[in-house]
Amino acid sequence: MKKKQEDLRTKKRSDIRLMLGGWYYTWRRYIGWYTSKRQFASGHGSEDYPNVCFQHKSLLKRNLTKEEEVYQENKIVNLRLAVEKLDGIIVYPQETLSYWKTIGKPSASKGYKKGMMLKDGTIVYGIGGGLCQLSNLLFWITIHTPLQVVERHRHGYDVFPDANRTQPFGSGATCFYPYGDLMISNPTDQPFQLRLHVGKTHLHGEWRMLHPLQVRYEIVERNHEMRREWWGGYSRHNQLYRLMLSKEGTLLEEQLVAENHAMMMYQPLLDAQVKENNV
Repeated sequence: MKKKQEDLRTKKRSDIRLMLGGWYYTWRRYIGWYTSKRQFASGHGSEDYPNVCFQHKSLLKRNLTKEEEVYQENKIVNLRLAVEKLDGIIVYPQETLSYWKTIGKPSASKGYKKGMMLKDGTIVYGIGGGLCQLSNLLFWITIHTPLQVVERHRHGYDVFPDANRTQPFGSGATCFYPYGDLMISNPTDQPFQLRLHVGKTHLHGEWRMLHPLQVRYEIVERNHEMRREWWGGYSRHNQLYRLMLSKEGTLLEEQLVAENHAMMMYQPLLDAQVKENNV
């Protein structure tokens, strides 16, 4: 008999439970930041390290409605504020970069504006909306380096079909202050410098280092599956592996860096891609 698959639908909880849960996890995060044995990265460098380990850029605006245009502009404002905190940060050996500890709480008093967010599969508008674009980019460039992601939260929803997709499904990281963090540690013997820039059309990011690597990294997708669920919707699943290759292309090592399970917010175009979930 097949094992019943996890129900990915949002579980309904009472307002009081949501409030108490939010309070509990928020304070647990704050206490964890200040009592952890981790050494958190905090130093910045204005001069670029000489070697680029990996770089990427993502488009700032999508083709949305006129009503949503203001929220895209607000997102860019939010990204600029967050980038000011992260750009130039140096992660020394054995240090850990915390996305939210570095950025701080996005608030209107700091200049953050209302942007689009995804909550329980529905688009909502909130202060600091759009910062997931930054955490997505940071996760993607990180898994192309020897840095290790020690905390990452997957997206619970697959929002858009694969048209024009240049990265595998599930190659980002969602963020929600403060308990949905993205944390990256440096197990190597040299420091890494993060450089970020909000351009006219794209968000740019790269990891730089003092000494060039003697290997390179590639990300491959495995065990991809779209599945019709017993409750009537569709879900999507995959695993992402990081391959460490020699300069000649010889596989030296591979590591699972992400496993994704998400509800699809659109119907698959090809039924042949969908595997029936027989219970």
